[in-house]
Amino acid sequence: MLGCIDRRRTMAERDQLSLVEALVSHKVGHNQTLERLIRDVKWYRFEKLLARLKPEGAGRPPYDPLLMLKALLLQQWYGLSDAELEEALNDRVSFRRFLGLSLEDAAPDHTTLCRFRNRLVEDGLAAKLFGEFEKQLDQRGLLLKRGTMIDASLVATPHRPGSADGEREAVDPDAALTARKGRPGTHYGYKMHIGVDQGSRLIRRTTLTPANINDTTPADEMVSGDEQALYADKAYAKRARNAWLKSLGIKPRIMHKSWGGGPKVRASQKRHNRLISKIRAEVEGVFATLKRWLGFDRVRYRGLPKNIAHFNMVALAYNMRRSLKLAS
Repeated sequence: MLGCIDRRRTMAERDQLSLVEALVSHKVGHNQTLERLIRDVKWYRFEKLLARLKPEGAGRPPYDPLLMLKALLLQQWYGLSDAELEEALNDRVSFRRFLGLSLEDAAPDHTTLCRFRNRLVEDGLAAKLFGEFEKQLDQRGLLLKRGTMIDASLVATPHRPGSADGEREAVDPDAALTARKGRPGTHYGYKMHIGVDQGSRLIRRTTLTPANINDTTPADEMVSGDEQALYADKAYAKRARNAWLKSLGIKPRIMHKSWGGGPKVRASQKRHNRLISKIRAEVEGVFATLKRWLGFDRVRYRGLPKNIAHFNMVALAYNMRRSLKLAS
């Protein structure tokens, strides 16, 4: 029968090698990336946050919350469903070592993983976990703070067959329909908004909205407050925003546009726009990584709260892997 790890077991007990492991070559299950993450990340600081989780109901002793968090991070890095993650935890030695499981320990099943994720959503901890790692990045000197690049990108959501006239009915009531400017057709789903550190390409701010929310609406939330400049395309151009940024000591490097049928953009402003465009182009590479390598081209869950939490986990996973490149 599958048992659960008693959280009362000491760290020393969990770290002891079983007799079988002692006989296995050290090369088995070797994964340099995961081993670096074990060393570089201050996991004990996540443990302090996870200690706030409300306890589950009566039943089998729960898995250690940090073990469960690491499992969810593996899920993001390797693009696994809950069922696939369960199978991988029972199959891959490198995954078990990353979690601190011996070969004899039972791994969490997919329902346990799902329940833990829901607890993170209910307690609002996903954003706090993301913020904790940003503090670690700052303390390690990996955040450059020369500027923040902000932008938004559409994220799909699943659909199901709808009415007889061929239209599709949305599965997710929190998602919304929008027309993509300059492109034919419409998009149904969400929109992710990010603030990215210029130069390091680390994500500092995130939020997720229905797809019909204008890019500029949550833009101020993407400002960290300690950057030297803010880079954005003309969709974010607002006189009030420029004044607000200047009051914070942040240079508003937002592309110029014509205001309400007023004078056209001058030649000097066009040159300014080209310079900004080259700098803020870095953010497109971040979106590409989030979508192609971390699978956030479409949301996994139903409802805005769950998908916001998932986006924070994806951004946390991205920053951890990105930090390895910056520190190498």
